[in-house]
Amino acid sequence: MVRDDRLYAFIIAHTSRSRSRISRICVHKRWLKVSAFAGLIVIGAALYGIYGLTQQIRHQHVEQENAQLRAENEKQRQQLDSLNHRVEAVEDTSRKLTEMSGVNHDQPAILNGAGGPFIPLDEAATVELKTKLLEQELRAHEVALRERAAVPSIWPVEGTIESGFGGRRNPFGGSSYESHEGQDIEAQMGMPVVAAASGTVTIACAQNGYGNVVYIDHGNGLSTRYGHLSQIDAIVGQQISRGEVLGRVGSTGRSTGPHLHYEVRINNTPVNPKTYLPGAGE
Repeated sequence: MVRDDRLYAFIIAHTSRSRSRISRICVHKRWLKVSAFAGLIVIGAALYGIYGLTQQIRHQHVEQENAQLRAENEKQRQQLDSLNHRVEAVEDTSRKLTEMSGVNHDQPAILNGAGGPFIPLDEAATVELKTKLLEQELRAHEVALRERAAVPSIWPVEGTIESGFGGRRNPFGGSSYESHEGQDIEAQMGMPVVAAASGTVTIACAQNGYGNVVYIDHGNGLSTRYGHLSQIDAIVGQQISRGEVLGRVGSTGRSTGPHLHYEVRINNTPVNPKTYLPGAGE
């Protein structure tokens, strides 16, 4: 007896009042299995495709997050580098200002009582705090430097100390004595004369006795005068800096030869300029 593996389906194709016609459709079990297997393959492929698409989307999302993290890390690194450069610049400027202002940082630190709760800082916050402290110190140096710059503290010309402050014999001969309100510094004709301190030029012209002379007001009642110049390079109202050229050595006015007549005055009262010439009193 032969086994029949076919499947039969009976379908009523048409029905009327008078008669009904029945059609029979035959499907072999093998084709049904093949169709089912093919369907499973299609469904599996679809599920795998969906899974792959989901993983791809997730991978892209992770990549975006990683890119954002890398960008944020790079931004923080650049900020930290900027802070480090800022610290180095402030420290360098601070050292230069310290040398110029005469503030001594080589003194040993005195340890006083200190304490308080421990509050940790990350690297960026630590650098930022250090930078702020250094900038505060820098401003203090700038103030000290400005104050020091307004006090005569350098030689106005390279030369040799000659006739000093106070009474002296008349340089033009005779037995008379006269009051000398400045310090004469002998130097070669035409040598540059510089401001001994920063200030404002109040007079720059020829005057009886001084010849060509420049007055500088340094503030707080302090002023200096530079006489017998052969040439004046400053103008009235000029803001002049310490060490800036204001004229040239000459022998104009009441003078016996090329030299600089240098005066220092406090509230318009002459004082001994030798005190303000580094090394002159040694």
